[in-house]
Amino acid sequence: MQEFTQVSVSKLANIYFDGKVTSRTVTFADGSKQTLGVVLPGEYQFSTAVGEIMQVTAGSLSVLLPDTNEWVDYAAGSEFQLAAQVSFSIRCTEIAQYCCQYID
Repeated sequence: MQEFTQVSVSKLANIYFDGKVTSRTVTFADGSKQTLGVVLPGEYQFSTAVGEIMQVTAGSLSVLLPDTNEWVDYAAGSEFQLAAQVSFSIRCTEIAQYCCQYID
């Protein structure tokens, strides 16, 4: 899906790492939320509160998933899933974009 319809979008961005990672929250009619974000080159560590499906929509990300020692590359169009209450790292060498879907 290239676009969302009949949604609300937060005017204020979620800003992380001195502005190097930003996202906007999209709220759907059923109350579910996703975020659309941009990642500038660098390496970042995140934690999850709930489960997430991260879809890379542009560029590419290298991801160090929980309980692993190897970085895995995800190109535009690919996705990975994270459990709740875990930490993971991402790094990129070019500007990347993502869509994060929250799952219970």
